[in-house]
Amino acid sequence: MDINQEILNAYEVIKEGGIILYPTDTVWGIGCDASNPEAVAKIYKLKQRAETQSMICLMNGEKMMYNVFKEIPEVAWQILDLSENPTTLILDNPRNVAANIIATDKTLGIRLVKEPFCFKLMERMKKPLVSTSANISGQPTPKSFKEISPAIINGVDYVVNLNKDKVSGKPSTIIKLGNDHQVKIIRK
Repeated sequence: MDINQEILNAYEVIKEGGIILYPTDTVWGIGCDASNPEAVAKIYKLKQRAETQSMICLMNGEKMMYNVFKEIPEVAWQILDLSENPTTLILDNPRNVAANIIATDKTLGIRLVKEPFCFKLMERMKKPLVSTSANISGQPTPKSFKEISPAIINGVDYVVNLNKDKVSGKPSTIIKLGNDHQVKIIRK
């Protein structure tokens, strides 16, 4: 279980437009390069999910956030600083990402992660990583690798071989921040 080898394996698959099953700071996720619309479409198909139900992107820092959002409300940084639990922010007017990952109201949910695998994978990709729970749409979110359905495991191009015994906490808190300074808690 060498993290660097797993990062390399996952990166090679993602670079070629593949999708991966991987551990995040919350639950197991299905992911791909957030700027590749074909890869994003593969995830929607695997999850049997409508493209109108947008997915979130993981990012590994301020630089990546500013690459995707020209304007980031000041309150976003305050929330990220104060959050004790993983927090997803929904922000307005993303750019430099696949159109099919942007919600109909021109927003994108993002989460900054420090978890070593995700963080280092994005360092190598230099792009955000799509993250959506590893389940068929409408089914419960798996709390551990053992709970992930064979359809999902067989449907991805690569399964990351790390943290397979870990039981995850709950999914992230979701907060929507408009450039009009509206703050709305979507999921606690």
